[in-house]
Amino acid sequence: MPSRSISAHAAEEEKRVLSLKPVLAPRHGKYGEHPHHGYDEWPGDGPLVVLLHGGYWRYDRMHLTPFAAYLARQGFSVLLPGFRRSGGAGGYPATFDDVARIVDELPAGRPYVLAGHCSGGHLALWSAARGLLPAGSRWHSTRLPTAVLALAPITDLAATRRDDLSDGAALQLMGAEEFTERLPMVDPVTLLPEAGTTGVRTVLLHGEVDEEVPRGQFTDYAAVHRDLETVVLPGTGHYALIEPDTPAAADVAAVLWRLCGEWDDNSARGCS
Repeated sequence: MPSRSISAHAAEEEKRVLSLKPVLAPRHGKYGEHPHHGYDEWPGDGPLVVLLHGGYWRYDRMHLTPFAAYLARQGFSVLLPGFRRSGGAGGYPATFDDVARIVDELPAGRPYVLAGHCSGGHLALWSAARGLLPAGSRWHSTRLPTAVLALAPITDLAATRRDDLSDGAALQLMGAEEFTERLPMVDPVTLLPEAGTTGVRTVLLHGEVDEEVPRGQFTDYAAVHRDLETVVLPGTGHYALIEPDTPAAADVAAVLWRLCGEWDDNSARGCS
């Protein structure tokens, strides 16, 4: 993470959550040949939640395993995949290739929430917008998530670059010379203005006192996504959203259950 000025409370929260001991999943697997093409799974009969981890597209998924296990205890079936990350084998286009592959290879017909935290939220919002890409794009798809829950997401890569979040993370993901050219293919704020919606039920949830992602990332996205629902948790920071057994985590689980209830209301198939 970058050298930045944050409150003592935010620094303590970040340290506490990111130092949680990883939780071993009951099932592991591979979806490709690269070492990052692995996943952890907490299988069950409940609604399916696919979690995309944060870490500014650089870090691995282990810090999210405690939260994945927490959601499993709440009755969800949870899939936590890895993907190639910038700073190594990933970045544009490999990171996006992997995320597209992950969701495209899910069993056809089973509804699921695609949830992501921070940069994982960016990837979740991008996945929901793939139907807006040109038909000839390598990532265009009409097979979209049933719903998206973006937790304190990065939504605007140009603003991420401008604000130098996490010491140039956006440039590392996109490449400096190709940044502007690539932006329309992978940036949620850039993809939305003409259509005004992805057509995917989408909730953006963030903490009122998030000191990691600037508030403009949330409000600017809401301004171009006409049917977005925004949920703000009072007194809550960036990392508390993924801290197990806390009021914020319970609020996240409640939104997931509400989204599932909406599927039950509109589909005899339900969400499990």
